[in-house]
Amino acid sequence: MSVRDSGIVDPRPEVVPHDGDDVVRLAADLRLAVTRLARLLRQHAETGITPSMLSALVSIDRLGPVTLGQAAAAEQVQPPTMTTIVARLEAAGLVSRDVDPEDRRIVRVQATAEGRRLLERSRSRKTAYLARRLRALTADDRAALGRAVPLLDRMLEEDS
Repeated sequence: MSVRDSGIVDPRPEVVPHDGDDVVRLAADLRLAVTRLARLLRQHAETGITPSMLSALVSIDRLGPVTLGQAAAAEQVQPPTMTTIVARLEAAGLVSRDVDPEDRRIVRVQATAEGRRLLERSRSRKTAYLARRLRALTADDRAALGRAVPLLDRMLEEDS
């Protein structure tokens, strides 16, 4: 039974489907739920750095030693913006810059041990938050969410 059918007042603003399109309604509801969940997870990360710094640190850690241009492309920001973010991450001891041994004009950035520890703490806190919330659901609700995860992954892969 959905919230709409249960008689519970839904606090979300009503979305008017385009030409009666249930897919548009589902897309709007999903967008809102994902946005709210992402915001809650950011709040529970408790990293002490800005969301843009955390996002850049995640990309730098995931990609390995990268140039500032590669990091900027991964984060979809302009290189000067990434330069500022990396400078702040470096000042916090979360990344290091190393000159490329084959081309000394190129500088590569990588996460430090402290940066990786911060990411692990952040991930652990977010996972613990989600686990607490999931435990409050029924087994059927958890199973439904479990079935949704591969579908969401597939949707994301199509844009990668």
